[in-house]
Amino acid sequence: MSRKSKKPIPQEAVEAEIESLTHEGRGLTHIDGKTVFVDGALAGERVRFRYRRVQRRFDEAVVEEVLSASPDRVEPRCPHFGVCGGCSLQHMDAEAQIRIKQESLDDVFARMGKVAPERWLAPLTAEHWGYRRKARLGVRRVAKKGRTLVGFRERGNAFLADLTRCEVLHPKVGERLQVIGDTIDRMSIRDQLPQIEVAMGDASCVLVFRVMQTPTPEDEALLLALGREEGFKIYLQEGGVETIRPLPGQETELSYSLPGHGLDLAFLPTDFTQVNLELNRRMVDQALDLLGLEPEDQVLDLFCGLGNFTLPLAKRVAGVVGVEGDAGLVARALANAQRNGIANVDFQVADLYGELDHQPWMRQSFSKVLLDPPRSGALQVLDWLPRLGIERILYVSCYPTTLARDADRLVNTLGYELRAAGVMDMFPHTAHVESMALFERKR
Repeated sequence: MSRKSKKPIPQEAVEAEIESLTHEGRGLTHIDGKTVFVDGALAGERVRFRYRRVQRRFDEAVVEEVLSASPDRVEPRCPHFGVCGGCSLQHMDAEAQIRIKQESLDDVFARMGKVAPERWLAPLTAEHWGYRRKARLGVRRVAKKGRTLVGFRERGNAFLADLTRCEVLHPKVGERLQVIGDTIDRMSIRDQLPQIEVAMGDASCVLVFRVMQTPTPEDEALLLALGREEGFKIYLQEGGVETIRPLPGQETELSYSLPGHGLDLAFLPTDFTQVNLELNRRMVDQALDLLGLEPEDQVLDLFCGLGNFTLPLAKRVAGVVGVEGDAGLVARALANAQRNGIANVDFQVADLYGELDHQPWMRQSFSKVLLDPPRSGALQVLDWLPRLGIERILYVSCYPTTLARDADRLVNTLGYELRAAGVMDMFPHTAHVESMALFERKR
């Protein structure tokens, strides 16, 4: 058999006990000593599955029948679950989902970080249906179905799932996928419209239609009618993000409030904001409480974005410096400070993965820092924190692996202690784990 030849996929169904659940939310078992990842299976279950993909080191499969169910198994709410790749854990009870996420964080702390928190924080949760206010939806005209599909891709391949609705998108969009698809289907450029960006604030919902060809006046009229009838604001994107523009009469302001702090933050449709607004509010509250803020504190907020944490911090302390690599986000963070009448903040543009010793804020002293990095983590800035006088670190993480790596550096090299940690259910019904960790310098 040549190297390029693929092994045939076994056609017969196989029965097996599911040993555990992976960090991606798939069941794990072994057949003849080889690892098999089984979509749709939960730990402790006996299932019948069919192979979907055979590889050299492991195989992939999907559940055909559950013979002995886990007590954590529930009936998925969405009729498309198992086909659509937007969710992976709808078949698991919501409390069990957050429990396994905490177990996953504990495991990665121990294995990769060689650390353990002194105490576990109660998991942060919010509504777990209709929570997504930001999303990128695929669009594709499928001739065999005779219509245009709008939604997420199928699990395990690049095809768009045939969705009638989405239970995790905010209902304003999730209940109108077919209406949006039907509108696109009547456009002359329906084959030149590959995606839609969804962005929702407290009051407005913007749909940014990515177009590879300029819409005709008739196309624009169809989109405007969709916006008028369904309450959307319609924007077009004909190239890079700098080309995003509203259709005539569609310009709107997107903003979200942090009611506990008396703040309102404006943002652009493609700016990074948290997808789960209520969970974000609870996250901000918990982060500030854990930092133990005092009126005289000078605080550093790294990877500050639009000021989601910076501005609430500024209302409690003497001063805050927010640092972010994206100049556009920094400009809007400054505008948000002015919008909310906050003067004790200083926003700086800096590549936090580059050289920092020339940055003006590196010559200041801070008592506390908040880190909210992307998936790549914050390793490059950690060694600077003791030199800046940082006594307490609040680390908000969207990827447990890099949090554990950075915790190892902070605790086992830089002399901090991991006082507390816990997970946040920012993306219910998925295996995505967001978390928060508090570090303090050893006394």
